[in-house]
Amino acid sequence: MHEPSFDFLKNLLQTPSPPGSERQIQDVVRSWSSPLTSDVRTDRHGNVLAVLNPEGSPRIMLAGHCDQISLMVQHVDDNGYLYVQPMGGWDMQILLGQNLVVWTQHGAVNGVVARKAPHLMSAEERKKVPEFTDIWVDIGARDKKEADELVTPGDPVTLDLTSRPLRNDLYTSPAMDDKVGVWTVFETLRLLHDRPLQAAVFCVSTVQEEIGLRGATTSAYGINPTVGIAVDVCHASDTPGNDKKLLGDTRLGNGPVIFRGPNINPHVFSRLQEVSRRHEIPAQIRGVAKATGTDANAIQITRDGVATGLVGIPNRYMHSPVEVVSLGDLDRAARLLAEFCLSVTPEMDWTP
Repeated sequence: MHEPSFDFLKNLLQTPSPPGSERQIQDVVRSWSSPLTSDVRTDRHGNVLAVLNPEGSPRIMLAGHCDQISLMVQHVDDNGYLYVQPMGGWDMQILLGQNLVVWTQHGAVNGVVARKAPHLMSAEERKKVPEFTDIWVDIGARDKKEADELVTPGDPVTLDLTSRPLRNDLYTSPAMDDKVGVWTVFETLRLLHDRPLQAAVFCVSTVQEEIGLRGATTSAYGINPTVGIAVDVCHASDTPGNDKKLLGDTRLGNGPVIFRGPNINPHVFSRLQEVSRRHEIPAQIRGVAKATGTDANAIQITRDGVATGLVGIPNRYMHSPVEVVSLGDLDRAARLLAEFCLSVTPEMDWTP
């Protein structure tokens, strides 16, 4: 991987981005984008758009969402323990016992999430998956007064943002979903810098996907694209216990996934597949039989409809502290999108 691009990826992974509090990570995106185009915009929702050849035709939107699943402080009890509610989809059994960070107006406050020790539970309690009201975050405060001096209800909370390399060009971190999508879109911006484009290309870091595809909805409306491609993680099926009859055969290191199905315009799919073959970029094909739970869903039904595609980054252990992706898949996904954009001409008909 291009060394500055790898530094950009690590910076994204180490920067908090709870839904509604994406300013810090969007600063990282703006800093990366500014040397690559003079047209970097931020809309009122907080989406960041970096635009190449804005007068070109057609208008192509590339979108990755920057927000990550998070928690929010709801209550501080008399002993200084914090009670939280989820932003996005959590597996409670994975959340228990994790190191957390509360992002306050005064800075980062370390904490851990816990419940009663198993030695002190009844047999019935040990069998039960706890609710959010049954767990707490311990920041080490002596009492409510000390905790209140640091933390305010509404403060967002994330997992500890530690990333590490694994063998065979794999990398692990919380919030690969979907910071790798943002990286792919804005690495595409780098690859297209100073290249001859006929289309206008809008590279977008969208907000609030994890709570309802919200940033894609507003940014797509503002851009009014002809073609829109979302980049998000997808489930790798190369781990024990996965049913390939339901998920398909998707493996880390075999390239990005090009999706097809009712959420996908057939011409966008065909052109992505053709570009992959022509430029010898390994890719995997996967079907999805319904509207996807990604920004592609919101983009497709914007205004009078958008010719939509979805490129997936295979990801193990989604919505966990140890999500795993292949760095090679990221590189290939960015090359695929760059060559797609370079291949688009004004004469192309995207009507199904």
